[in-house]
Amino acid sequence: MATFLYKLGRTAFRRRRLVALLWVALLALAGVGAATAPAATSSSFSIPGTEAQRAFDLLEERFPGAGADGATARVVFKAPDGGTMNDPASKAVVEETVAALRSGSDQIVSVTDPYTAQAVSRDGSTAYVSVAYKVNGMELTDETREALQQAGRAAQGKGLTVELGGDALQTMPETGAGEIVGVVIAGIVLVVTFGSLVAAGLPLLTAIIGVGIGVSTITALANVLDLGSTTSTLAMMIGLAVGIDYALFIVSRYRAELADGRDKEEAAGRATGTAGSAVVFAGLTVVIALVGLAVVNIPMLTKMGFAAAGTVVIAVLIALTLIPALLGFAGDKVIGRKQRKGAGNPGSTEEAGKAAKPNAGTRWARFVIRRPVLVLLAGVLGLGAVAIPAASLEMGLPDDGVKPVSATERRAYDLLSDGFGPGFNGPLLVVVDGDKATADKTVATIKGLDGIAAVTPATPNKAGDAAMITVIPKDRPSSGATETLVHDIRGATGDDVLVTGATAMNIDFSQKMNDALVPYLALVVGLAFVLLTVVFRSVLVPLKAALGFLLSVVAALGAVVAVFQWGWLGSLFGVEQTGPIMSMMPIFMVGVVFGLAMDYEVFLVTRMREAYVHGERPGEAIVTGFRHSARVVTAAAVIMIAVFSGFIGMTDQMIKMIGFGLAVAVLFDAFVVRMAIVPAVLALLGHKAWWLPKWLDRVLPNVDVEGEGLAARDAGADRKPDLVKA
Repeated sequence: MATFLYKLGRTAFRRRRLVALLWVALLALAGVGAATAPAATSSSFSIPGTEAQRAFDLLEERFPGAGADGATARVVFKAPDGGTMNDPASKAVVEETVAALRSGSDQIVSVTDPYTAQAVSRDGSTAYVSVAYKVNGMELTDETREALQQAGRAAQGKGLTVELGGDALQTMPETGAGEIVGVVIAGIVLVVTFGSLVAAGLPLLTAIIGVGIGVSTITALANVLDLGSTTSTLAMMIGLAVGIDYALFIVSRYRAELADGRDKEEAAGRATGTAGSAVVFAGLTVVIALVGLAVVNIPMLTKMGFAAAGTVVIAVLIALTLIPALLGFAGDKVIGRKQRKGAGNPGSTEEAGKAAKPNAGTRWARFVIRRPVLVLLAGVLGLGAVAIPAASLEMGLPDDGVKPVSATERRAYDLLSDGFGPGFNGPLLVVVDGDKATADKTVATIKGLDGIAAVTPATPNKAGDAAMITVIPKDRPSSGATETLVHDIRGATGDDVLVTGATAMNIDFSQKMNDALVPYLALVVGLAFVLLTVVFRSVLVPLKAALGFLLSVVAALGAVVAVFQWGWLGSLFGVEQTGPIMSMMPIFMVGVVFGLAMDYEVFLVTRMREAYVHGERPGEAIVTGFRHSARVVTAAAVIMIAVFSGFIGMTDQMIKMIGFGLAVAVLFDAFVVRMAIVPAVLALLGHKAWWLPKWLDRVLPNVDVEGEGLAARDAGADRKPDLVKA
């Protein structure tokens, strides 16, 4: 592995113009593809194997043209103080709105009149119009959306309070300045780390190129592959973070090789052969984690995982080829000005390195080695305390009630809750596969259950062999009481009665995520354990890496629960309404964070392994690993935290929660697990940390991540400094 990547790095360095041209051409090609591809018109959400999905399929079969899985909207009216929605003037406004909606688009299936559909509150203060569309929210045309909003604006100007809700308003999440701030912080960290604007700019430039290719490709294929609106956001989030990190690792090793006296081409080859090997295996763990999301068997999640994994692959390839090529263009400017001045004195670089006082990484490693038990207990107990809220985890999917109060969807949600009850924001749709007698019996059964606010009469299809019933729960859509009601309806009725609707779909989605968590965890951690065993040629080191990850991810979930479910420091992160944690959050964090955490594990521990293989004692190897890698890993973690934190500023609650969860998880994993718990455990294990059964040693392939195959080149290598000559 190291020898192959060494040759690849030298080739890219020598053929730098060709390599750079190829990557620029790929970026241009992807950009043209994205610009010319038809806009994505579908973002279907299906959950195979669930009752809610079977009900939707039955509706499409028995109620053709009814838009069973189509978008819905609600126009909510509130009368002015002292008036009611039954006043003639208010009635006239509502009727005008209904007429405008019916004629506003050919994508509409139905528009209900609140005065005939019993959609006026008991006190007369509130009324709502329900609009059903033929297609889902992402397939609605701009003209259809504009007609809906125009109808609301027209009514608003006639004395009534009018707000709009429903998934018909679904659009791409609004991006804020947070992502830009994250990149700016990353740039500052890189400048401080390298002391060179050119060296700092290389990781940013290559990461942006990689993300540009990845996101443009996703955009170009979105219509063909039915990719959702959050797919490119996830790919950008992860691609930007790992792209910067992987480039940072190789540039840092390149500078170290130059400082060791090697010429530029040799340094580029060795940096790619050693740090590049770590990048390959770190990237593989991320890819395994993301592709493994397919085990959940939810098409949307599978596509998100594969798209993000593709962006990670691009980041790895760029780090192995474009970075060495750009290093060739950079010349001496990749070295800080102080180092370039010092290079003018023969032998000063090496002598200064020997005489230099221990850096912060060295001092920290020595402290941990002296007090491993204390550091281990502090790290484990600290993360354990943060993880406590995770025991109270409640999962669901965010509804309009968690949107900011500035959003019309949130205000419509609140008006409905105040006027009719919170359950009106999440009606259940019960589908009966049977005749009218079966449907009437089902209505009577449901009315006898607890937690019911209202049940509509059964609406049969034309053939009379199926019927729809709308059930209004007493509680809000994301509450535990509503989930219990869904299970009660399913338990009290037969197999020919199915419960669906957005609320039931969310409940089934959460259950499917829970059921898939353990198999997914076993698959991802198991494959990564095998991969790390090959890399480190040890059994205990990969085991320690996996256990440390589990500790950090549970602690991160605890922080997510404290902020988004309990509301602690919620205002600081823009959380205006607490609620259940997004049901995909645990499995998503397991997948993404595991892959990212292994980046630091691989890069930090491979330097320790390299030192140990070359004859250093276990304690010395730990110090050596920290001396060379702690600064870079710290910078990489800060950068990744900054990039993820930038997404906390987005208005979309799901993206906000993902950004916060990933940022906190990286904070815990990098600075507590990898920087404290890992060296403490290795210090306690000593030589046993690198133990591998002889039979397993013979079976495992030797991938030579430490670069042992390159060591033989040292004897004949030209070690003359080459920091001045271009």
